[in-house]
Amino acid sequence: MASQDITQRFLFENADVRGEMVSADQSYREILAKHDYPEPVKALLGEMLAAAVLLSTTIKFDGLLILQAKSEGPLSTLMVECSSDQAVRGIARYADDLQEGNLTELMPDGVLAITIDPANGQRYQGIVSLEGGSLAAALDGYFANSEQLPTRFRLQADGRIARGFLLQALPADRQLDPEDRAATWQHLNVLADTLTAEELIGLDNATVLHRLFHQEDLRLFDAQVVRFECSCSAERSSNALVSLGKDDLLALLQEQGGRIEVDCQFCNARYEYDVNAIEALFSAVDEHARQLH
Repeated sequence: MASQDITQRFLFENADVRGEMVSADQSYREILAKHDYPEPVKALLGEMLAAAVLLSTTIKFDGLLILQAKSEGPLSTLMVECSSDQAVRGIARYADDLQEGNLTELMPDGVLAITIDPANGQRYQGIVSLEGGSLAAALDGYFANSEQLPTRFRLQADGRIARGFLLQALPADRQLDPEDRAATWQHLNVLADTLTAEELIGLDNATVLHRLFHQEDLRLFDAQVVRFECSCSAERSSNALVSLGKDDLLALLQEQGGRIEVDCQFCNARYEYDVNAIEALFSAVDEHARQLH
C-alpha cells in the first residue's frame, strides 16, 4: 500500500453509528526520526499517534488535543499533540534500561489524560486509569465511563506505519428503539472484531471497510490530511526567555558560559542566544512598550 497520512470518516446510513480510520506513515516516521527510541516505545508511540488523531475527529473544536500517558514504570511518558486540523507531534520518555514488554509491563499503574486546549474557551481534561492491557482498551473504558458514548478503538503500529480504527455510537436519530440500537451496535462490533492486525496495517481504508461491512449501507467521506508539524519557533523560545526577566537571564547566561541553548523536546530544534541576542530581545521589548505609549 502506498504511503499515506490521512484520516477518513465513514457513516452507516441506516444506523446511528459513525467510524473513523487513520493512516499515519510519513508523519509517524518524522516523529520517530527525531529520537532513537527502542522498538516497544516506537510501537506504543505509534498507537498513541493514531489514537490522538481519532480522538481529534470525535470532538468539534478549534485548538489542540493532547493525549498523554504517564507512569512510574520504565516508560514514564507517552504524549502526542494533535491540532484540530490534524497537525501532529509526539514524544516519549523512558528509562535507559527499558526492556521488551507490553503496555501494562512498561507503564504499570499508569494514567491516561485527554486534554482539549481550545483556541478560545476553557481548557478541559479527562483522566482515566491505563487499564485493560492496551491503549485501545483504556480508551474504550474512558468513553464508556466518562462520555457515555459506546466507542471502540483498534490501534496498530510497527515502527514504520501507524493505523487506527474507531466505531462510535451516535445520539438516537435513525434508530429510535433502544433494543434496535443495541442490536445494531453489537452486530457492527462483531463484524469489526474480525479485522486482523495484518489487514489494518496492510490495506487501504476502502478495502478494509468493504471486507468488514460490504453488506451494510455505508458512506465513506473524503480524506483529511494528517501531517507532522512542530509548533516550536524562535519567537516562542525568545518569549519564554524574556519572561524570565533581563537580570535573571543575564545571570543565567554567565552561568552557562556566555551561551543559552533552548532545545525543543519534540523535534530537537535548537535555539541559541549569546549576550548580543539577549540585548536585542530586550531592546525589541522596550521599543514595543514605547510604541504602545
